[in-house]
Amino acid sequence: MRLDKFLKVSRLIKRRTVATEACDRGIVSVNGKAAKPSYKLSVGDIIAISFGTRTVRVEVLEISEAVRKEDAATLYRELPSE
Repeated sequence: MRLDKFLKVSRLIKRRTVATEACDRGIVSVNGKAAKPSYKLSVGDIIAISFGTRTVRVEVLEISEAVRKEDAATLYRELPSE
């Protein structure tokens, strides 16, 4: 699954266009490297998103095309910041 779509489906970022812009600006990284919106995610990848002074790090646990709002958090596990 594409990175921008995963960010939207998992509800880490509200809209796919916003996720795409965040990737283009270098705010999102996967496994320590800046990632393009088209990056192909795999289970086990570590995503880091910089929100101002705070950085959110998550590990991809599952990839699904569509999930209910209540189940979105099951797609990832939040990791402590470094």
